[in-house]
Amino acid sequence: MERNEVSFRYAEIKDIPLIFQFVRKLADYEQIPEAVFATEELLEEWMFEKQRAEVVFAIVNGKEIGFSFFYQTFPAYLGKGGLYIDDLFIDQEYRGKGYGKKLLGHMAEIALERGCGRLEWCCLNWNESSMNFYRSLGAVPLDECTIFRASEKVIKKLAENK
Repeated sequence: MERNEVSFRYAEIKDIPLIFQFVRKLADYEQIPEAVFATEELLEEWMFEKQRAEVVFAIVNGKEIGFSFFYQTFPAYLGKGGLYIDDLFIDQEYRGKGYGKKLLGHMAEIALERGCGRLEWCCLNWNESSMNFYRSLGAVPLDECTIFRASEKVIKKLAENK
């Protein structure tokens, strides 16, 4: 295979350990390994039993070198579906070779195949190299809104106070 020749495949249930490995690698890269509460059992339950998320692997020379962890959204203003990429990661030794761009391109193909009107992801503010990469592709950061997050503890408190 040439340097930039890459193929893609959807994860199967047997890939749970590999998915978990990529999740941990991403957390290490983002310098927050303590943020990983996922387990292989939880990934199996939520991805394959409840069908709430999917993974596509990027493969070079028969080896999975990266992944995109994503799920379907429904932006009400658009009136049709969207895809949200929760995690996108390429192993360190394969970065800078076009694989991330190809993986995002593949995600765009999936969004088009599914009739989606939006493809979104988030990037940590300190990750300037990734932000520059995304901008170079034509993606734009949203300045008009801020993502808020409620932890499981806060969710329980909100539910109790309804």
